[in-house]
Amino acid sequence: MKKIFLLSIITLLFSCKNAKNNTSDNPYQPKPYVELKHPEWTKNATIYEVNVRQYTNEGTFKAFESHLPRLKKLGVDIIWLMPIHPIGVKNRKGTLGSEYSVKDYYNINPEYGNKEDFKRLVDKIHSLGMYVVVDWVANHSAWDNELTKKHPDWYTKNKDGNFQPTPWYDWDDVVDFDYENPEMRKYMTDAMKFWVKDFNIDGYRCDVAGFIPVDFWDNVRAELDAIKPIFMLAEWESRDMHKKAFDMTYSWTLFDKMKDATTNNKGIGGLVEYMAHDQGAFPKGGYRMTFTDNHDMNSWNGTPFKNFGKGLEAAIVFSNVVNGMPLIYSGQEAGLNKSLKFFDKDSIEWKEHPHRQLFTTLFELKHKNQALWNGEHGGAMVRIYNDKMDKIVSFSREKNGDKIIPIINFSDEKVTVVLNSKYEKGTYKDLFSGQTYTFKGNDSVTLNPWGYMVLVK
Repeated sequence: MKKIFLLSIITLLFSCKNAKNNTSDNPYQPKPYVELKHPEWTKNATIYEVNVRQYTNEGTFKAFESHLPRLKKLGVDIIWLMPIHPIGVKNRKGTLGSEYSVKDYYNINPEYGNKEDFKRLVDKIHSLGMYVVVDWVANHSAWDNELTKKHPDWYTKNKDGNFQPTPWYDWDDVVDFDYENPEMRKYMTDAMKFWVKDFNIDGYRCDVAGFIPVDFWDNVRAELDAIKPIFMLAEWESRDMHKKAFDMTYSWTLFDKMKDATTNNKGIGGLVEYMAHDQGAFPKGGYRMTFTDNHDMNSWNGTPFKNFGKGLEAAIVFSNVVNGMPLIYSGQEAGLNKSLKFFDKDSIEWKEHPHRQLFTTLFELKHKNQALWNGEHGGAMVRIYNDKMDKIVSFSREKNGDKIIPIINFSDEKVTVVLNSKYEKGTYKDLFSGQTYTFKGNDSVTLNPWGYMVLVK
């Protein structure tokens, strides 16, 4: 009997030891940083930002609806609507005010339509196989939001005990929330749940998300995911956002480094450093949003034509083939070449432009070539060394038999470059010219000033 008991104890201990070695309790076992689950439909998705006010002459949901088939044809998957809520009047800037000064989190800006119009727009987007996220402003409200009267304790105060804008910024048309208040957190969470439950939206783009404690967002994500699988984009660039709360953050750094490589004449060193950090430090399961324009850049920092000059198309291609989900801002596909007014009416001029086809071609490749898919669904960026390392960025991405090799000239000179391509042997077709290239090792290609090719296998 003692022998049987002893044998049982030894077996139990051995089993426990094995179990420990095979579970997350093992401190030496690598663990994924990203714990949230991305919606399945985001794995190869693209995103498009809609400035409803400026999109049409009418500036309404109904008028915007007519553009949806065109955006579907363009290759757009996620429609991001700038804030849809009524705008504050007190301390308003300009004639129409900022959409980011929210007067009522449970209602629709009457300039855009009503709740029925919005519901119809959401249904139309879904019927075309696209998804919709709404811009959410949780950091601050308008001065005349009813919460300032009903719950003044939900806001931060200055030394005189009065409401204040978000400290350090010139956002004089808004007042700053206090996220130390649990009741305020619950109100904001319930308001976000309202639009998901009652209008079936698919998630949020969250304004200045990093100004709000990440534990608030972690809980919001959990409560929203309990309703339906949702998508969350943070206007921020920090890895802590990716653990439990946000599918995607902004890649402001990429924008800056592309600007450095084009109009700032600083060369490609910053781009190379960016890609090294992306591969080495960014969470593998996270998404980055890559862009050459958005509403902030357009209104306050100039158009893509100004920011990237003759290197604009090279920057567009680059931002579509690196790790990340590419964004188009309203009017980019029509060659929008003006900074849209932020507080007043300033309609987009819609016309045919070569960039429409450029984006369409890149988005089509994004959808079908797994090397370009988002997060862990896509391929790692592997550097291909060349003999023009100060001008040419060349790399490969590969996933499940799909492969691409982008080669981009970030200089104003025509360049013939020799690639160290001994690991890239095979036959490829250039995405844009249709020309076939067979790599045998130490192969050369010629690129025009600011020229590019994306070889596809």
